[in-house]
Amino acid sequence: MSTVFHSVSLNKDKCLGCMNCIKRCPTQAIRVRRGKATIISERCIDCGECIRICPHHAKTAMSDPLSDIEAYKYKIALPAPSLYGQFNNLDDVNYVLTALLELGFDSVFEVAKGAEIVSDATRKMLKTQNLTKPVISTACPAVIRLIRVRYPELIDNMITLKTPMDESARLARKEAREKTGLPDEDIGVFFITPCPAKITAIKSPLAANSSDVNGAIAMSEIYPLLLQKMDKLDEKQLKALEQSGKIGVGWAASGGEASASLCEKYIAADGIENVIQILEEVEDEKLNDIEFIELNACTGGCVGGCLTVANTFVAKTRLTALKKYLPISCNHIESEIPKELGWDYPLEPLSVLKLADNVTDSMKLMNQVSEMVKNFPGLDCGTCGAPTCRALAEDIVRGYASVNDCIFRIKNEMASKELAEKEIDKLIPVPFRGIDEEKLKWT
Repeated sequence: MSTVFHSVSLNKDKCLGCMNCIKRCPTQAIRVRRGKATIISERCIDCGECIRICPHHAKTAMSDPLSDIEAYKYKIALPAPSLYGQFNNLDDVNYVLTALLELGFDSVFEVAKGAEIVSDATRKMLKTQNLTKPVISTACPAVIRLIRVRYPELIDNMITLKTPMDESARLARKEAREKTGLPDEDIGVFFITPCPAKITAIKSPLAANSSDVNGAIAMSEIYPLLLQKMDKLDEKQLKALEQSGKIGVGWAASGGEASASLCEKYIAADGIENVIQILEEVEDEKLNDIEFIELNACTGGCVGGCLTVANTFVAKTRLTALKKYLPISCNHIESEIPKELGWDYPLEPLSVLKLADNVTDSMKLMNQVSEMVKNFPGLDCGTCGAPTCRALAEDIVRGYASVNDCIFRIKNEMASKELAEKEIDKLIPVPFRGIDEEKLKWT
């Protein structure tokens, strides 16, 4: 399997093997072995849940430093609309946009503008094309990767539109070429990102030949620098850079994209656990009456990304106040949907959860897993370093783990040697001591 870039990285020196992360990973991509966490690269979707949950800050996102813009003659900033929610009492986004110029960028292109264009394209596709319902948004790259790994049969439900970030980058680069006459290699486009999934989408794009974005700067890194510049700005210094309205800025929070679709029946779900529940209901054909589904891996939408600064709910409140000063929308598609706004090629499923390369071997191993699980306690306690008993069984049949990784298995073997029960019980984690042996169903 080819190597894939991941923005989420693990610092093993900081990892204490606490196992908080293994329970929260939506694709069971983390194991704890020999006291340290390990990320299974092909399963990781860079959702950032492990970054959010790690108490020791052992997981981080590899973003680009602001200094990287100096490698280009013409520098463009792409601020995500969630950036506006980071600042208190912001009633004019031009303060943020002008401050970006003060930091060294030559121009600014709002991703909220790209969001309004994508919203218009979505409305046109829902109205004129025979799409598989419910149509699933493709704005969140973590959700795209989740579907590709865990729900590949739902790929046909996904709307084949690029993200607002990608569309904004394309248009910004085109404008820069026309304005400056510079070639693409001299134009640097940098996204101000709220999450690691967007960083991965830039470095390893899906359903696209390449990305028009050259780098991603973490919102948490640029925020204090912007704050310093904004504090020194007065109204006379502001530049009229704003080119978006309520619809574009509304994409920053959960429900913004779905409401902009103008569907009568839509769902907007946020938080990776809620996203999984919705996808499973779609998979079970329980939501066939729904027209459009917006899914965000982060709680609250992009304002809840792990690279943001403000509390998710505070940021949403700030955006609600800000939108009072904005027009409904400033951007539309004049006629046909641009070809460049669609995917470059179909999205392919990624079969990383299968046990073998052919059906016969997979069925054989699956039967072994099912039999093995019957003999495990079913506690899903995580003390073996795998998130569930079934995950441990799968690791065992793949040759990555042993049945003796289960502490309850060891206890059973020691009990058969007639060792003192109290001494055996000391080996068991405190919450599980004294469990009725009859319930463990060992064979």
